[in-house]
Formats: sequence, structure tokens, C-alpha cells
Amino acid sequence: MKKMFVFGLLLFLLQGSPLWASEEVADAFQEYLDFATYEAGIMVPQQLTQDVFEAATFVDTRDAGQFEAEHLPGAVNIEWRELIARRDELPAEGLVVLYCNTGSLSAQGAFALRVLGHENVVVLQTGLLGWKADAPYRP
Repeated sequence: MKKMFVFGLLLFLLQGSPLWASEEVADAFQEYLDFATYEAGIMVPQQLTQDVFEAATFVDTRDAGQFEAEHLPGAVNIEWRELIARRDELPAEGLVVLYCNTGSLSAQGAFALRVLGHENVVVLQTGLLGWKADAPYRP
């Protein structure tokens, strides 16, 4: 019974996968990956000096409860799943730094936004936890 369920699930996913991606989307992702450097879209906490911190827009991509409990000073809250729908709220100029607790969810949002042309968006690797541990400037 378990094998049948797994087989059925795999069959369903394989049949559904063409519905999830068009060639245009695949081409956009490939184009981004072909020209992206290893550092593209990434910032580490050690780079957050006072001048960078004061010039950047910080977006906390965690849920509202986590944001309410703790966030970087001056950050706005846009949950990572809402970044595409709310991308018009992001400044077109200047550095936009996305972060979550560790950087994994915000990295997904940063990648999607960069593929859509938001080259000023970066992810804070190691997120809020890394900032608290390693940032040279913490107001």
C-alpha cells in the first residue's frame, strides 16, 4: 500500500510539473544563472558597517509575530511569500537587504526578485542570527 501511494504521488508530480513552469520562466532563470557571480545577491554580516547599514533598506521576511518580537532597527516586514506580490513596495534604487532568521527563506525571495530584475536586492547570509553575532555595527 505504501509503495502504491509513493508511486502515485511521483506520477502525479511528474505529470503536473509542466504546468508549473513555462519555457519563458525556465529561460529567465537560466539567463540569470549564466551571468550571476558567486557573490551576486549576497551580503555577509561583516559587511554591515555603519554607512552601509544607514544607507540600506532592510526587509524582514519572517512572519509578523517574529518581526514583532525582534527585528533590525528600521526594518520593514514583508513575509518572504509576499515579496513578489509586494515588490512595488521595494525601492528601485539603493541597496535592499532581505533577511530572516538564518538567511534561507529570504534567499529564496532574493533570488526570485533578482530574476525579475531587482538587481539591488541582496540576501543577508546567516540572517538575523548572523547579524547579532558578527556585524561590526549594531545600532
